[in-house]
Amino acid sequence: MTPERAIRLRREAWGFAIGSLFFLVGAVPFYQQAVGTILANLTFFVGALFFTAAAFIQLALSGRRPPRHGAIQADRYDWWAAAVQFVGTLLFNVSTTAALIVAINANARVGSGWRPDAFGSICFLVASGLAVVATTDRERLWDPRARTWHGTWLNLAGSVFFGISAIGAYVLPATGDLVSLFWANLGTLLGAACFLVAAVLSRRSIPVRGHRAVPTGSGVGGRE
Repeated sequence: MTPERAIRLRREAWGFAIGSLFFLVGAVPFYQQAVGTILANLTFFVGALFFTAAAFIQLALSGRRPPRHGAIQADRYDWWAAAVQFVGTLLFNVSTTAALIVAINANARVGSGWRPDAFGSICFLVASGLAVVATTDRERLWDPRARTWHGTWLNLAGSVFFGISAIGAYVLPATGDLVSLFWANLGTLLGAACFLVAAVLSRRSIPVRGHRAVPTGSGVGGRE
């Protein structure tokens, strides 16, 4: 691995770690009550920006285009995982921006922020599923010896929790209430915790000062 690639991998890992930390903190009810709605939504907005920056680095490292037909299957799954994940982060940018605008001005008309949130969660689920396939043996689903197995499984768990959060955050048209504020916050908190641990583990696997290590994909789409 070249020093430049190692530096970009570390930046990717830091981006996912910081973004996850912002989402984790933002989902804590005590924090929301202490800082108020605007700052709480600003926390999610900033976290989404770090997610997108890290996902862009990951996609750039995976290549500008999908691997050619002759490439190994794992490389194709890795590229598509990174691409789908990047789209998901953009959708989270839309949903967090909409939520922040509404928090600042309750009369603002910015459309529903829930749809991008739901579609973003679906993208994360698809990307993490592709990453799991790329990092496991054909003969069995669970393979501790496969590259990045802990990161991809943690990210899959995190994506499931984000999906639960999106369901809980749906606004009921009749009452204007969320389906479940509890699950909206808990799903976000647990999902962010999974992403944070995966990012920290990945950073420890990146070569430092010329020492060789097996790199670990830090985002939802784990990649070498």
